[in-house]
Amino acid sequence: MPADIAVVGHVGRDIVVRVDQLPPPGVGVPVPERLEMLGGKGANQAVALAQLGHHPALIGAVAGDPVGAWLLDAALCDAIDVTATAVRPGGRSSLIVSIVEPDGTWRYLEDLTAESVLEVDDIRRAAALIAGASAVSLQLQQGWEAVLEAAELAMQHGVTVFTDGAPPAGADADGLLELVDVLRADHREASILAGEPIEDTEAAVEAARSLLRRGPRMVAVATPRADVVAWKEAEAILTHDADGVVDTTGAGDAFMAGLISGLLATDEPAAAACVAASAAAQTVRRLGGRPALDPLDVWAEADRLSSRLPVY
Repeated sequence: MPADIAVVGHVGRDIVVRVDQLPPPGVGVPVPERLEMLGGKGANQAVALAQLGHHPALIGAVAGDPVGAWLLDAALCDAIDVTATAVRPGGRSSLIVSIVEPDGTWRYLEDLTAESVLEVDDIRRAAALIAGASAVSLQLQQGWEAVLEAAELAMQHGVTVFTDGAPPAGADADGLLELVDVLRADHREASILAGEPIEDTEAAVEAARSLLRRGPRMVAVATPRADVVAWKEAEAILTHDADGVVDTTGAGDAFMAGLISGLLATDEPAAAACVAASAAAQTVRRLGGRPALDPLDVWAEADRLSSRLPVY
């Protein structure tokens, strides 16, 4: 089936290790659990969207090495269209090693290679795919010019534009926000965009309101304790439940996928926010950033959240 959502973002190999404690220098510790999987923010979102019943296409880049071939095969096994994923001759594909402690604290070791960065020509080759989609999801950690090209192309064809993250220093953030329909950022990224520190939920609400005035019709800001989702008429605050949290690394990607899926299914912003929160909650209950979503459970939990969600 043709892709209904185009995901523009990073693709890499994820290695996740759980340890009971971090070792001091010069000492090794056992690894009780280890996972190796398709990863990267773009791939994680595409996986989650496929699990939620969509037909995502992944517009990313890998090297022409054995890891790159393995990543493409893994994406195909997840029912993701990779025809627009570029393969760079030579080089090496990206690698992220995540070290997770028992309380869910994580640390990243990142080898984000030049071969994994999208270029404007990659987007132009995927123009027909973007133009035919219902939505495009852009990770702002990718090549800035490529992100702008994708956003402009989507806008020209009436495709809903979702973005995740903050632009690099010196980039024209206002120019991008004029093209964006839905923006998601964590509190650090939102602080960069808003130009103000975000230290609590109240500040996140103010930042979301400020960002709404610059173009998007919906803004989601993640804080350590809650997700704030604001739109023209109101905002909702979805408090995080700490019970059963194993690893928070994939929460943002699952939230974004749930928000896209929710908004494509309903015109109710609060209901879509509950789908996003439900998808994130499922993801943090397991090790690794890769989502493992059951769509029936996601929507059932979203209905329960919606029934008791205060909207201001």
